[in-house]
This record gives sequence, structure tokens and C-alpha cells, in this order.
Amino acid sequence: MSIIFMGTPDFAVASLKALLDAGEKVVAVVTAPDKPAGRGQKLHQSAVKRYAQEQSLAIMQPTNLKDPDFLSELKSYQAELQIVVAFRMLPEVVWSMPKKGTINLHASLLPQYRGAAPINHAIINGEKESGVTTFLLQHEIDTGNILFSEKVPISNNDTAGDLHDELMKVGAQLLVKTVQAIKQNKIEGTPQQTDKETLKSAPKIHKDDCKINWAQSAKNLHNFIRGLSPYPTAYTRLNGKILKIFKASPIYEKPDIAVGDYKSDGKSFLRYACTDGYIDVEVLQIEGKKRMSVTDFLRGYQIGQ
Repeated sequence: MSIIFMGTPDFAVASLKALLDAGEKVVAVVTAPDKPAGRGQKLHQSAVKRYAQEQSLAIMQPTNLKDPDFLSELKSYQAELQIVVAFRMLPEVVWSMPKKGTINLHASLLPQYRGAAPINHAIINGEKESGVTTFLLQHEIDTGNILFSEKVPISNNDTAGDLHDELMKVGAQLLVKTVQAIKQNKIEGTPQQTDKETLKSAPKIHKDDCKINWAQSAKNLHNFIRGLSPYPTAYTRLNGKILKIFKASPIYEKPDIAVGDYKSDGKSFLRYACTDGYIDVEVLQIEGKKRMSVTDFLRGYQIGQ
């Protein structure tokens, strides 16, 4: 069965590799255009493009998914199935093209956490489990009939990065299972729940969303910090500079300083007060410096008391 694969980041590479390792016939890859990045603004290729080049796969990088030239090239492959993993919203003219449709791998247990940032929001909300889902694309985003899903537990200290890596592996294998079932006509989609009152969403996270509001419980703040680690990263301010926090632990004791204030011995700890305790910062990055442990940071930084 001929397949067109659409994806951009590392998360999608694992799925593409799993399909090729399983012997599936990927005839071409669609990924994001190269973008300037870094201080030199050199063109940066997507992770999927780099891997596709290594595998000598045909590559398409449209800026406009409705461009007639792109649509003509896409159609010329006569793919029976399209697969989308961490790409972007497709117009109907694209997702309706293959005779077996277009399937998507989503990093949540749909219908929960529809949207662009399901991994982050699941941890921010303190969920104990997440998972991956394969489903058929239709008009409204992340709403098509579910094909398969698999649960993944979340531990109390897992970060978004930890969950990303686990879902990436589990999702790749679930995608192979889905494709094999489609080839054998052994799958029927299940309609998603439509009761929006019970559904949690996962909208895109912007920089302003990452600012820490210390007027919360230690538990909620711990979830917030690990849910944004390592990217896009929760932040606060220290001596007027932006301080990103990658890892921290909650301390449950009555604070003796005001909410949002910090205390430190200048050697081994930096703690911010919240409503019912402290957040003990463990790994951080001050504006203009590298990411480091709190002890390394305090060794070279004069902190005001």
C-alpha cells in the first residue's frame, strides 16, 4: 500500500522510521519548508527532512497546501493512504485525496486534549495517564473516528520531555499497527465523544502562558513547571532578569516570606514562596547564561537577599 507521510519534528521521525522498518511503502514525504534559525539565520531543515534525505525518499516542502503545483505533485504519487504526525492542519483537498483516507497520530487519548499541545497540558493538569491515538481526519481538527489508542502512565516527576519521548516510541508502534490493520481491512473507526463539557483542550502555548503565577499551590506549580519542561519552559524573574525553571520540587511547609518572594543560602538552594509552601528550584537558566544546576548557578552568581 503506497503511503505519503507528513510530519516535521523529531516526534514524527520515530513514526516514519517505524513504518520503513516494518517494510511499508512510503513513496514521498511532506514536511515544513526550511527556516532561518540561530544567530547566523542559516536555513534549518526539519528533523523529518533530514531523516527522509538519509533514506533517499522524495520530499515536498510546500508553503501553501492549496498551491496547484503542490497538489498536482501530491496527486501524481497516487498514494492509497496519507499519514500525518505532528504536521499542520490540512485542507480538505489534501486529506480527502487518497482512497483509504488520511490518518493522524495524536499525542493524547482522544477525545481528551485536542489541540496543538496535548503533552504539556496533560502534565500541567496533573494527569496520571496519557496516551496516543490514531484517527481518520475529517473537517474539524482532531475529531475524526478513532482507530486505535494506547495508554501511557505519567509519574509524579515526569516532565513534558519525558512524556514526549515515551509517547513518541509508543505512537510509532501504534501507527504501524494501524497501517497493517487498514491494509487488511480489519478496522472500523469509532466516533469520538461530542460532549464538550467533559473535554479538556490543549491549545497552543505562547510565551506569556509560561510566566509563573506564584499565588498557587506548590502541587499546581510543580505540575506547571514540569509540564513546560524542557520547552517552552516556565519562567519568573530574579533581580530583574528572566529566570527559566526546568526542574523543581514542591516543599509543603508554611512559608515565612511573602508569596512570590524567594530565599537562598547563596550556596545550595533557591526557593520561591507560594500559597502553601515553596518551590525548590533545582535546574535553571538565567537570562544570558547556560542551563545549569542551582548549586552551579549560586557558585557564580551573587544573589540578593
